[in-house]
Amino acid sequence: MKNPIARYLMCAYAYYEQDDPLISDVEFDMLAKYILQNYDDINHFHKHLVTKEDLEAGTYLGKYPERVKGAVKNWRAIRKKPKLQPMMPTEKIGLENFF
Repeated sequence: MKNPIARYLMCAYAYYEQDDPLISDVEFDMLAKYILQNYDDINHFHKHLVTKEDLEAGTYLGKYPERVKGAVKNWRAIRKKPKLQPMMPTEKIGLENFF
């Protein structure tokens, strides 16, 4: 999985601060479990913000970096733009492909 810490922080910010989730509760719990299982192998400059205790609880109530807030705003803006119909099938447009 690419950038799970960034995804976790973005999804937590959207859920807890904006009350407008990016993913379902089940997906968020699965993301927390994935990060917890792979915590020691994940490298990310915001990793220090997400503790194993946060992941075990399936929550994050810390401070959100401006970069995370901006990423959520950009993600929402991308999702609102009208899309041209592709001539050929393309990849799904989802949070997975945002990173």
